Amino acid sequence: MATGTIHKLHRCGFPVLVLETQRPGAIRRRAAFSEAVYDGVSEVEGVTCRLADSVVQALDIIAAGDIAMMVDEKCRILDEVKPWALVDCIMAKANTGTNRGMADITIAIGPGFTAGVDVDLVIETIRGHDLGRIIEKGRATEDSETPGTIDGFTSERVIYSAQHGVYREVAKIGDLVTKGQTIAVVSNEEGEYPIFASITGVLRGSIRDGYKVHKGLKIVDIDPRESERKNCFTISDKSRCVAGSVLEGLFYLGNR
Repeated sequence: MATGTIHKLHRCGFPVLVLETQRPGAIRRRAAFSEAVYDGVSEVEGVTCRLADSVVQALDIIAAGDIAMMVDEKCRILDEVKPWALVDCIMAKANTGTNRGMADITIAIGPGFTAGVDVDLVIETIRGHDLGRIIEKGRATEDSETPGTIDGFTSERVIYSAQHGVYREVAKIGDLVTKGQTIAVVSNEEGEYPIFASITGVLRGSIRDGYKVHKGLKIVDIDPRESERKNCFTISDKSRCVAGSVLEGLFYLGNR
């Protein structure tokens, strides 16, 4: 979700600085700029994001035409810079501290925020008629905790870790997998626990190899449509919709 917004704002000419956690846990890693934290650089649909160690380096990256990313979980960079707009794409389903005093314009994606109180605008993220709706007063719909339906599958296509330990991938994102096939292994002090494909399809998302997982963490996403392999590497329709609403919100508030 964050990557879609970042990508669109960059393509529309905004200088974008992204803040990330020390250990991003994206599942759809091949379509997520957060991988720059680990690899130093991440490219999604022809747009490049580079990791920076300082504000000076971040500004140099932006001046060179790329997106800059810094590891800053507490948003301490606000002690050094004053952004025109701040967009909260944390997707924690709760407000972790974002407030209207952080920037001239503040926009939050998804549930956990009250528009007009915590932030200026909230963007609806639940699929359906209101997806992408800009909320000026009130809150977005609370998370249903049910994955979106793809080809008749909902919760079946998402796998959560049954143990704590270190995740080791066997199948790669983009691979065709068969129901029951071993696609990963979680290892801990008690042994190794294979992760089996829950349905037949394309491995659309898989948490990073070597990631320390906990019980209940989302680790795998399978798309039952074998013909849609290209979707593993591109921004989703939902993310594009939400990103467009963020862009509209910036112009709406900026012009006003």
